[in-house]
Amino acid sequence: MSTSHDQLARVAHLLEVGRAEQALDELGRLPGDVATGVAAFRLRAAALTDLDRWDQVVTVARQGLAETGPDAELLGRLGLALRHEREFPLAERALLDGLALAPENSWLLCQYADLCSAVGQTDKAERLVARAAAIAPGAPTVFASRFQLAYARGDDRGAERVAQEFLAAWPAHPAALALHGHAASARGRVDAARRSFGQAVAHDPTDAGFADAAWESRVYAHPLLRPLRPLYRLGVLRTWLVAVGVIAVLNIVGLDLLAALFALLWVVYCVWSWVAPPLVRRLVRRRWRP
Repeated sequence: MSTSHDQLARVAHLLEVGRAEQALDELGRLPGDVATGVAAFRLRAAALTDLDRWDQVVTVARQGLAETGPDAELLGRLGLALRHEREFPLAERALLDGLALAPENSWLLCQYADLCSAVGQTDKAERLVARAAAIAPGAPTVFASRFQLAYARGDDRGAERVAQEFLAAWPAHPAALALHGHAASARGRVDAARRSFGQAVAHDPTDAGFADAAWESRVYAHPLLRPLRPLYRLGVLRTWLVAVGVIAVLNIVGLDLLAALFALLWVVYCVWSWVAPPLVRRLVRRRWRP
């Protein structure tokens, strides 16, 4: 018969290999005294975090804190979940309480940095990320927070650079692959995004977010949407400005017929940009297997 320690170790292993649902099932079999210990609450909150069940993370973290007392990890989980539920002041309070207990915890520093990035406090986020990087420069959470900070500042190139560094340091890490996919997608590199998201799903097939992103990337990488790639790369506003500029210049130099032809082609292109994506989604959905 396995000991309680063995059961907790098995739960931790299940979380490491991305089997959060199985981990929760295992936690449900723990005896009462172990199930109400701080280790069990930490593991339960971690499993629910992996499943993005933020309301349940809040409930479990608060219950664990009430029954076992102040704990830096549970406060961090609480802050993370509250941030996802957009309860920013409460999230900050929880993270500050956690950092008061563990001021050198790089994961907690990154959680607080992500919260600051989410509310536009990018200078504060940068200082927090710098502190975390000084403690654990190669940690996945540090790379992820650097990525979030770059995006919060509107620095797509910087975010892509961080994603490439993350992937170079952790080539098989699902989060590194997913962030690389997001960065490539934002830059209009749909084929690279499809490959990265596909590898993220291969490494962690249980993550619904990775599966959704992989499906979306397959849609945008479809050959029927290849003409729309300049639109994805430049963005809608820039593409419209370029098209209007070309038509205006052709009219100014007296090439009215060519301007009219370009305008007609632009209208066709716009119609295709509206019609093609829903059509491709239907085609991909019929064949998609995450």
